[in-house]
Amino acid sequence: MWHALCRVAAAVGGRVAARSHTSLLPAGSLRVQGARADSAAGRKRSTTAMPEVNTDNLDEQQVQLLAEMCILIDENDKKIGADTKKNCHLNENIDKGLLHRAFSVFLFNTEDKLLLQQRSDAKITFPDCFTNTCCSHPLSTPLELEENNAHGVRRAAQRRLRAELGIPLEQVTPEEISYLTRIHYKARSDGIWGEHEIDYILFVRKNVTLNPDPNEIKSYCYVTQEELKQLLEKASKNEIKITPWFKLIAETFLFKWWDNLHNLNRFVDHEKIHRM
Repeated sequence: MWHALCRVAAAVGGRVAARSHTSLLPAGSLRVQGARADSAAGRKRSTTAMPEVNTDNLDEQQVQLLAEMCILIDENDKKIGADTKKNCHLNENIDKGLLHRAFSVFLFNTEDKLLLQQRSDAKITFPDCFTNTCCSHPLSTPLELEENNAHGVRRAAQRRLRAELGIPLEQVTPEEISYLTRIHYKARSDGIWGEHEIDYILFVRKNVTLNPDPNEIKSYCYVTQEELKQLLEKASKNEIKITPWFKLIAETFLFKWWDNLHNLNRFVDHEKIHRM
C-alpha cells in the first residue's frame, strides 16, 4: 500500500523528536533518516554575507552551502566562469540567462532496483520532493573542472554520494560511474529560487552501504519500474511532489535506459545536449 503510516525521527537541537509522517512509498520500502553524527545539530549559523536575499528563515547548514562555487557555462556547456551556488539559483539571475553545470545520479542495486530519495524539508530548492538517487553540482575546483570523459563531474558525484547518502568513497569510484548524456532544463522552485542547468546523466549499478544525512534526505527507497510508475502517477495527481528534472528524465529516457542496464553503451551520447 502507498499510504503506510510511519514514524519519522527528526534531529532537533541534538535530541530526537518523533512525529507522524504519511509515506507515499510502498510499505516496506521506505527508510527513515535518523540523526547522523555529522548532522547539523548545534552548528554555528553561517555568517556569509548575502544581502540580496534574506536567508534568516532558511536552514543554517543549507545556507552555508550557498557559498560553494559552481561552474558557469554557456548553452554549449563551455566553461565561462564561476559563481556562488546562491547566485546560480536565484530566479532573478536565471531570468538573465545564468546557467551552471550539474549532474543527476541514478544508482541501481544488483536486483536492478533504482534508489530514490525524498529531499529534506531543509532544502532550499524543491524541498520534500522525490527524485533520483543524487542531484548536485561539480564545484569550480581543479579536480571537478576536469572535462576529459567528464572526470570532474564523476568525482563530484562520488563526493555528493558520500555527503548525502553516506556511501563510502571506495564503494563507488569515479570509474564505476557511467556518463550517458546531458540535458538542459530550467525550473522555478518558488518566487525566489530555481534551477537552470546542463545536467550530466550518470548511472551506477552496484550494491552500496547507506547512511544518509537527514539534513539532505528525508527518506529513501529502492523501487522497481512498476513502483516508480505508481509514484509518477501519484505526482500527476498532485498527491506527492517530484523534482522537475526527474519528471523530465522519467517521462523521456529513464525506462528505456532501465530496460538496458546491461547494454547502456548504445545510449551513450556525449555530443548532444537534450534541450528539455
